[in-house]
Amino acid sequence: MIDLANESGAQLDEKQLLALAAFALRELRIHPQSELSIVLMDPDTMASYHQQYLQLPGPTDVMSFPMDEMRLGDSDDEPPLGLLGDIVLCPQVITAQAPENGRSPDEEAQYLLIHGLLHLLGFDHDNAEDKVVMFSLNDRLIAAWQGAK
Repeated sequence: MIDLANESGAQLDEKQLLALAAFALRELRIHPQSELSIVLMDPDTMASYHQQYLQLPGPTDVMSFPMDEMRLGDSDDEPPLGLLGDIVLCPQVITAQAPENGRSPDEEAQYLLIHGLLHLLGFDHDNAEDKVVMFSLNDRLIAAWQGAK
């Protein structure tokens, strides 16, 4: 089950974000009844979260809050079922940074949604090797999504 709440006062293509999240969960072999929450948040609240949880100033584009610490399932195993957690996106930050990444605001939000989802599944980019793995998978999922539309 995927829930999306827009508390940001800004607009992004919520229908596409929900469709992409469902697509990515299928691609990553996460059980379709696993729970995922997506929240679009205003810059002030995002800045507060950024400071509280990461001790960094100002709003950021995406934050992830894992719950059950789920990991990708093996292709021979039953897909894992559980509570993935929350992905928090800030549309205003996303809209401002999208041009520098050569994307529209909706494309940037989609890219960051996958980024946040991968964090929920234990991926990180703290070192060069992990960064290559995570960003490669992020790029592959976005390419598959664009090819499937």
